[in-house]
Amino acid sequence: MKTERSDRIRASKVAVVATMVGMGSYVLIALIFNYSLINHMTNQVDARLRQRLVLAVKSGGQREGALPGTPPKESGDLDDDDAPVFVWKVSSSGVAVAITAGAPRLPPTTWVTGNGSLRLGQSTFGLRAVSFDSGWLVAGESLADVERVRDSLINAELIFGAVLLVLMYGASFVVGIRALSPIARAQRRQREFTADASHELRTPLSVIEAEVSIALSQDRDAQSYRSTLERIGGEGHRLRRIVEDLLWLARSDGEREAHTDEIVDLGDIAFRCSERFQAVAESSHVRLIFLKLGNEDPLVRAPRESIDRLVGVLVDNACKFAGPGGQVEVIVATNGNTATLEVDDSGPGIDPQERDLIFDRFHRASTSAGGTGLGLAIADSIIRATQAHCTIGTASIGGAKFEVAWRLAATRSMIRTTDEPES
Repeated sequence: MKTERSDRIRASKVAVVATMVGMGSYVLIALIFNYSLINHMTNQVDARLRQRLVLAVKSGGQREGALPGTPPKESGDLDDDDAPVFVWKVSSSGVAVAITAGAPRLPPTTWVTGNGSLRLGQSTFGLRAVSFDSGWLVAGESLADVERVRDSLINAELIFGAVLLVLMYGASFVVGIRALSPIARAQRRQREFTADASHELRTPLSVIEAEVSIALSQDRDAQSYRSTLERIGGEGHRLRRIVEDLLWLARSDGEREAHTDEIVDLGDIAFRCSERFQAVAESSHVRLIFLKLGNEDPLVRAPRESIDRLVGVLVDNACKFAGPGGQVEVIVATNGNTATLEVDDSGPGIDPQERDLIFDRFHRASTSAGGTGLGLAIADSIIRATQAHCTIGTASIGGAKFEVAWRLAATRSMIRTTDEPES
């Protein structure tokens, strides 16, 4: 629970940072878009004002038609939905007289040539002035449409931004949880592995220390010292096996030889390994049988050392659990484009609930067979590194069945054809 809460806190922090970055980008894009749109609309208003002033100057500042803001016929290129443009003639003293019908009252003021804005009635007007006849001509258009578009755009962006904020935080939190889960599992497994390794190494070291302490505490005869040294030697051998297995796993974790150009004969390696383990099987009163099925040579793409280690781990494990009077079968077969290695034993088998755990480091389904608990972890590392697939089931002879399958690399005839020199 503590680990899950810590993961959620870290995911929340990641989500907050990601959301802040995302919202910062959203606000920046929105500001740029708003500025561009409003600036474009304002420029259109200014263009209409400029055009209207040109027409007013050409008409000599005379009063225009009766319709409010209606330009002369020659300016028919203006949009029908544009706000009306009003024109005022302003004297040098600042008194304004409307020359378009319906124009709002323009307060007395002194004008300068250029653009500006002024509140007239209930609306803000964009204004443009030019010098004319010792006074000014001023054109104005309501900016109500521009303000309405701006306000609608801001409201829509605020609503969308709020929804986006929630969605971004939720999505970032989920992604953070998923991203942190493998790391958390790896850290947890590392802590468990370190604790288990410390325990496994501490046991033989404690036994060696105790045996030495007892041997030195009093005088003993030669046979007693010999027995003590044999026990110390046994624990030293166990310690060496644990260290070698740990080094193998550490090396495989670091290198992950997932790709190799080496093509090896699975059947040949399994046969040689079975021959090597005959002595081990006989000493345990176990019958060890090797079988090869299929017409094709079981050639797979993998390091020879890794495959040999894998077969050795599985055969050694099977011999331990088969028990006295038991049987172990090593079967290599080809089927289509697949080469398989199957190791069966006549032991008690593996409980289905244990099958997902047996590849964990230092996990033992039973303590009666001894071992370091690292053998099947090494096997699993090799299986994954060589891109194989392992299935655990019940053997036809009653015990456990380990079946490892590889994609068939090539046939012997193909290799011969490739190796033959050109004539």
